[in-house]
Amino acid sequence: MSVRDTIAEKLSVKFTPTHLEVIDESEKHRGHGGYREGGETHFRVRIASPMFTGQSRLAQHRAVMEALDAELKAGVHALAVEVVAPTA
Repeated sequence: MSVRDTIAEKLSVKFTPTHLEVIDESEKHRGHGGYREGGETHFRVRIASPMFTGQSRLAQHRAVMEALDAELKAGVHALAVEVVAPTA
């Protein structure tokens, strides 16, 4: 399973999102720190989940980072998190 798919699966199970995008932005970082040939090093996550309601932005981001701790330790160099309002 690709890192992108692993991230999507973990976030889906943990947060039951109403919206989830996992975007591999690695190619934009070619030549920069942490880049590896083949990508899967730099990601952007856009997520909406009722589970984030009432949490501060910091708490929301920490929850996502904690859910992906293994991936961050295993080679994901950068993770941009965008928590968006849940859709009905």
